Amino acid sequence: MKNIPKLVLLTLLLLAMTTMMSNVAIVTSLPHLKEYFTQVNNIEFYSRLMLTLPSFVIALLAPFLGHFVFRFGKKRSALIALFFFSLFGTAGLYLDSMETLLASRALFGLSVATLMIVSTSLIGDYFKEEERHKFMGYQSAFMAIGGVFFVIGGGILSDINWRLPFGIYFIGLILLPLVYINLKEVVIEETKEEESIHLGKNILIVYFLAFFYMLVFFILPTQIPFLLLEKFKTTGSFAGVIISVAFFCNALGAIAFSKLKPKFSYATIYISSLGLIALGFTIVGLINNVFFFFITSPILGFSGGVMMTNVTAWMLSKTTFKKRVKSSGYFTSCLFLGQFSSPIIFHPLINIFEIQDFFLVIGLGLLTITTIAVISKKFILK
Repeated sequence: MKNIPKLVLLTLLLLAMTTMMSNVAIVTSLPHLKEYFTQVNNIEFYSRLMLTLPSFVIALLAPFLGHFVFRFGKKRSALIALFFFSLFGTAGLYLDSMETLLASRALFGLSVATLMIVSTSLIGDYFKEEERHKFMGYQSAFMAIGGVFFVIGGGILSDINWRLPFGIYFIGLILLPLVYINLKEVVIEETKEEESIHLGKNILIVYFLAFFYMLVFFILPTQIPFLLLEKFKTTGSFAGVIISVAFFCNALGAIAFSKLKPKFSYATIYISSLGLIALGFTIVGLINNVFFFFITSPILGFSGGVMMTNVTAWMLSKTTFKKRVKSSGYFTSCLFLGQFSSPIIFHPLINIFEIQDFFLVIGLGLLTITTIAVISKKFILK
């Protein structure tokens, strides 16, 4: 990182931050939608879909976008994506039907997919393995801290009017000149060592683990606001503070990854982090005072930060320069497929169980999976 200009590093960090804020900026607006769209049946489901529909589009198209970015160029792709990021992201400020809102979120997903592919592949281009782990920790921390401001800001704005948080997406236009001036295509001659990296089933397992991580972790933004606002009767801004605490601790977990990786394998870190998430959800299912969320949020945030940084580094360690953009496309697809699937897969459980009992069931289920993974050596992959 010593040879890379600071403005380039800052641009890479900000670019990554836009992918993080793609959903969290409006998370506290979602419970308010049912007050505005009173005539829409199943509005609670559609409000959650507002958060995850972009994820479905990303999951569906990211592999194809990876090929497009590889041919079209990372810098040009990022510039176009940032423009449409702001155009479609801010559509919630003025659109007035659930159908058009969902359509705008779908088109918004195309932009986010492109930005995430570019951001992830550039990390692999600019940094070698040890520096990569360190920068990814800083990057995830930067994304998480940005998430704190976006969630708190979104919570305050949503208490004024549910539309206002959509204005946060104008940040894409602010980043356009930074990307244009500071980012350059990186030309690297692939070494024999890189060519010897084995691709195939191993990376497919990492793709699945990325999907499963996001499937589980995305319970936090899609279900916690409803638990806080409906059962504990908090305000949108208070819900934003709770979620932002998780994002702050997410940053600490991301930074901690570079310290953990020299001592533990990717698989051990993944399983340990999953166990912490299971513990956090179990406690959420048992608490009866809203202030106990200040205990569960750090647990969930920290473990999620370690887990996300770990699985991304794991993927990058199993690909090469020539295949990095395409691999990042498939990886992005798996992550966002997990995001999109999360409320759909868990919605039937929400209907069966009261929402707090749902967290207890999920927490105990994940504890069971973690226990089995620890006992069974075949789950600990190296």
